[in-house]
Order: sequence, then C-alpha cells, then structure tokens
Amino acid sequence: MFPTPIEKAPRAAQLSYQALLPLALILWLLPLIAVMIFSIKPGADFGNANYWGWPSSFEGFTNYGKVFFESEMPRYMLNSVLITVPTVIGAVALSAMTGFALGIYKFRSNLWIFFMFVAGNFVPFQILMVPVRDLTLDLGLYNTKTGLVLFHIAFQTGFCTLFMRNFIKQLPFELIEAARVEGVAEWRIFWYVVLPLMKPALAALAVLVFTFIWNDYFWAVVLTQGAESQPVTAGITSFNAQYRAAYHLMSAGSIVAALPPVAMFFLMQRHFIAGLTLGAVK
Repeated sequence: MFPTPIEKAPRAAQLSYQALLPLALILWLLPLIAVMIFSIKPGADFGNANYWGWPSSFEGFTNYGKVFFESEMPRYMLNSVLITVPTVIGAVALSAMTGFALGIYKFRSNLWIFFMFVAGNFVPFQILMVPVRDLTLDLGLYNTKTGLVLFHIAFQTGFCTLFMRNFIKQLPFELIEAARVEGVAEWRIFWYVVLPLMKPALAALAVLVFTFIWNDYFWAVVLTQGAESQPVTAGITSFNAQYRAAYHLMSAGSIVAALPPVAMFFLMQRHFIAGLTLGAVK
C-alpha cells in the first residue's frame, strides 16, 4: 500500500509534520551554515576558542584567496575533474551496453550474470581496502589517476547496470521487434532505437555517478597520496599543519569543492528528475 498523502492525514499528523519539517531542515542546514561561517573567520578566532561565535572580522576574501592562489587547491580540483569525468563516461557507457544485453536478450545465465553485477554492491567497501591497495601496487597503478579511474569504473558499473537494466525493461519491446523485422542489425537497434530512449536515464545516472565520485574520500585517501594525483576531497587535508588545523582554510576549501556537484545537479535537474520518474508509472 502507498502512504497516505499528508493532506488526507489526520489534523494532528499534519500539525506534527508542519512542526517537524522546519526543525529537520534546520538540523540539516546547521553543518553547512557552520562551514560557511568558518570559511570567513580569521585563523585567530580558532586560537581564541571562538568556534561558534560571530567572526571577529570578515576574512572571506583572504581565506578564499589563500585557497586559490597560495595552495595546491586548483591542482586538486583538476585532478578531481580528470578522475570524475572519465569515470562517469566509462561507467555510464558500460552500464548502457550491459543493461541493454541483460534487459533485452533472454538466455540461460541472464539472471546469474545480473546477480554477479549486483552482488558487488552488497560487499562492504572497507573489506576491500587492503586487497585493492595491494592490487594497484602490483599493477603499478597506485597513486595514479588512471588507477583511481579504473577502480571507480569497476565498482560503479554494478549499480549502474542495475539502474539501466531495470530502465530498459520498461521500454516498449515492440519498437525493437519492429526494427528486427525490418532487418536492422542489433548494434544499430541499440544505437538508433534504444539509446535515444535512454537519454533521461543516462542523464540521471551521470549526475548520480558524478556526485558519488567527486565526493569520494575513502578511496582517494587509500589509493593516492600527494598533489600529483589526489582529488580535492583528500587534498583539503593539506591545509592541516603538524600541530594545528587550519579550520578556516579547510572550510573555504570545502565550500569550493562542493560547488561542482551542486552546479551539476541544478544544470541537469530536469533530466535528473525525468530519469528517476520515467517508468515509475506504466
């Protein structure tokens, strides 16, 4: 059964919803507001234990200037772009083809192969930390952007295949049958018939994968070190000194690092919502 819309719920439930929703929004926004305030504080405020008070002076331009012009932040951002964009292209392209094969063709091992793609999503990634690191060392891919790209493509393909296969199964199979009757080759069916219908799903998946990879911290720390290959999520820690953390610079760097996925979502919002909802109602 579907949940009862809030408009049809009892009056007490509606009042509770209206009271708790702003509270939940405030709790969700508090960390973001704190980071924004930290990013405009002078470093001396943290030395004076003025963590949660109003800044003693506005140092936003100074802090963000240091992040952009006196640190390796631009290089970290470039590394993130060089890691995220190929990963998105590779994972989405592979999952589109595997989703087409598993969603259209019926063969004996179809469900088993699909299960193998999906099963990897249920393995805790912490368990794989040591084996994956050792594998990258053996292959000479440790501390390289190429190694991180290949690793992310391999791990994201399972979820992406699940997404694309379920989406493709909702498409009208009559279009594919009609193309086959006309003698159209299978690769042309995929390219000219199925792929155009998958555009909303491809856009939604690209936004999701972009956000996952850009915000990844765990594997960025495990598989890279140094400014030559670290993405921005791991590079922000470079603002820490040996005995003191530069919270104002880390906060400014965090704001800068969060802008690309936010911009990506707003630019692709219409396609993202369409991709998630298309096929929900038949």
